[in-house]
Amino acid sequence: MLSTLGYASVIAGLLGALLAVAAGAHAGLSRSGGEMSATLARRAAYFAFFALSGGMAVMEVALLTHDFSVEYVARVGSLETPTYYTAISLWSSLEGSILFWAWILAGYGALFAFTRRREASAHRTSGARVMAIGGGLSHGLRTTPLVLAVIGVVQIFFFGLLVGPANPFGLVDPAPLNGPGPNPLLQNHPLMGLHPPMLYFGFVGMTIPFAFAIAGLVRGNVEARWLRDSRRWMVAGWAFLTMGIIGGGWWSYEVLGWGGAWAWDPVENASFLPWLTATAFLHSAMVQERRGMLKTWNLSLMIGTFLLTLFGTFLTRSGVIDSVHAFTEGVIGPVFLGFIAFVALGSLALIGWRSNRLHAPGQVESAVSRESAFILNNLLLVGFTFTVLLGTMWPLVVEALRGDRISVGPPYFDSVASPIGLALLFLMGIGPALPWRRTSREQIARSFAGPVIMGLAAGVAALAFGMRAFLPILTIVFAAFVLTTIFQEFQKGIAARRRIAERSVGGALADLFTRNGARYGGYVVHVGVVVIALAISVAWTWKSEREMTLRAGERLAIADYEIEFVEAWGREEAHRYVIGATFDAYRDGRGIGQEQPRLNFYTATQQTIATPSVKSSLTSDLYLTLMAVEPERGEHVTVRAIVNPGIVWLWIGGMIMGLGALLAIWPRRRDRMQAAGAELMAEPAAAAPPRVA
Repeated sequence: MLSTLGYASVIAGLLGALLAVAAGAHAGLSRSGGEMSATLARRAAYFAFFALSGGMAVMEVALLTHDFSVEYVARVGSLETPTYYTAISLWSSLEGSILFWAWILAGYGALFAFTRRREASAHRTSGARVMAIGGGLSHGLRTTPLVLAVIGVVQIFFFGLLVGPANPFGLVDPAPLNGPGPNPLLQNHPLMGLHPPMLYFGFVGMTIPFAFAIAGLVRGNVEARWLRDSRRWMVAGWAFLTMGIIGGGWWSYEVLGWGGAWAWDPVENASFLPWLTATAFLHSAMVQERRGMLKTWNLSLMIGTFLLTLFGTFLTRSGVIDSVHAFTEGVIGPVFLGFIAFVALGSLALIGWRSNRLHAPGQVESAVSRESAFILNNLLLVGFTFTVLLGTMWPLVVEALRGDRISVGPPYFDSVASPIGLALLFLMGIGPALPWRRTSREQIARSFAGPVIMGLAAGVAALAFGMRAFLPILTIVFAAFVLTTIFQEFQKGIAARRRIAERSVGGALADLFTRNGARYGGYVVHVGVVVIALAISVAWTWKSEREMTLRAGERLAIADYEIEFVEAWGREEAHRYVIGATFDAYRDGRGIGQEQPRLNFYTATQQTIATPSVKSSLTSDLYLTLMAVEPERGEHVTVRAIVNPGIVWLWIGGMIMGLGALLAIWPRRRDRMQAAGAELMAEPAAAAPPRVA
């Protein structure tokens, strides 16, 4: 019963997507009529979301009630798995993750349709204008249904996977009495309920900017007004992707037991690649909006970001790579490759077709200007993307050509990331402080004297505290430089608001975010990036590690910590057997509590997974991983102790970045009806039919 109901929901969603494509294309491309089709496209988007929501609800019911007649539940379900991990096992394997992806995609489509609902009333109240141009929808209003049509095309692909090769609602007859449960690594920490959804919302969110780009190319409407709309959606997807990447690092740190947060794993890289190109777009979009430049470049970044999300999904679900993040049983790789090729070739064809409308009248007038800094920023980000992509794919290329299995490890990626990352960090301080078009020597001296002094002072302080490695010291110098320029930008903005509006400092600060949230929210994001750069620099410079076998009462000393082995113990839980060890922890001779690293043996899969114990503070983490317990009455344990200075600021920096993105996209007080009316009236003369005398 549940299988039939779930499968019917997916089919209904597919029909809704087909209707959205047909109605949206008709409304966007027809020269007469179209208002009814535009309304139908919006309603089809709502219907697809409600249909997929029904399928999601059915799958969750099947998981929580342990209905093993449903094929996906039989694969990942287990009577012993705790309820929380049973619920989130929806995204622990291939078919369930595609269902979750499709549901989020349907949700984005419905949300986009909902945010544009006021256009219809604006269109009706502007009937005189509509009649003057011969009836039908205006140029601006035709873009919305076309965006819905493009979203519908992407939905057809993912919904089609659920109907065909990735159907999670298949029947198992006879139904087993129990299942193996999800991958032990995916039921070993509560962060699994946060990290994958954030990544999914980020990945899928890139569909909306892509749909804007394709709709703009089809309509020939590639001006700044649609760029502003698409940028907000890009910021939202970028923010989710940022939180997903930071959450993934936190999960890796808390679960895998190696004491690090980023290993340049191929699937980690696959999430990082679209983040880089999305970041590039968010900077270059400002150049187009302000100077009218980089139209083709921005379109390419929007389309490329979406393609990279598809590429990351292909890597995870095709079985071509080995990773703790990958679904190695995937059989849909060729289908994904075909869709990636379709999107890439179709997009290139559209760009070529509209090349005559992509000419940018603006140009760089000086090498020392804000647009020059943003263009250099883009070149570095895209170069970074290419080198990470090359390192990720090179082992697959070698294996395909020669049959040899090789690996490209962290040394390659670190050698690339360090210089590019430092250059990007430096540009974060340069770009915002430079004016548009050109800069005088007096402006340079006035803007950068303070930041240079603060940067040099920070470098001297780092040397005084014993830091000798060149790259970490340079990171601290650049970080102080950037923070000072950001402080100056806020200081100038607050002073201007106080002078103009006679506001208090707090009121002036609030005005900055209310009136120009994109700019000042971006500065907050930059603060988060600086915090992360400092956390990485400090943690990797002063990290300490030691492994030792201890008897009861013996101590291990590391940095300013000591741990004393108290006892080993074991307990049986519903889905695993746990062996742990208790340690008394001390810092500078003072007790700071007990730590209990564990080894978890999952009986269903016969796997042993270590769970480290992490004692965090704002200055450093004590990280303990239990390596072995001697069987003779637990008298000996082997433990690895790691001290990571300042690593907690990695997570804090990610939260600051998320806050900045939220401030950048938070809705402002404005008359949306007026905005929609302005879009309606922005009909290009070339697109309008002749007036009737």
